[in-house]
Amino acid sequence: MNNQKTKRVTIADLAKMIKEDVVDKMATKDDMKIQQEVSKIMLKEIKAIHEDGKSFRENISSLNTDGILYDRKINNLTVRVEKLEVKSK
Repeated sequence: MNNQKTKRVTIADLAKMIKEDVVDKMATKDDMKIQQEVSKIMLKEIKAIHEDGKSFRENISSLNTDGILYDRKINNLTVRVEKLEVKSK
C-alpha cells in the first residue's frame, strides 16, 4: 500500500522537463507495443530453449541407461568367454 500522494505535473514542470529533454526520452505507445512484441518473442524463445534442454536431458538419460546395460552385457559375455576358455584347457 502506497501512502504517497500522486504529484500533479504543472505547465512549469512540463516546461522544465522539455528544457531538460526528458519528454523526448519518454516512451510512446508505439514504443510500448514494440517492447511488448519483443518481450513475447523473447519469452517464446526462452520456452523453446527450455523444451530443447528438457528433450536433450531425456535423450542423454536414455543413452546413459543404454550404455550401462550394454556395459553389463559385455561384462557378462567377457565372464562367460573366460569360463569357456578355462573349460577348454
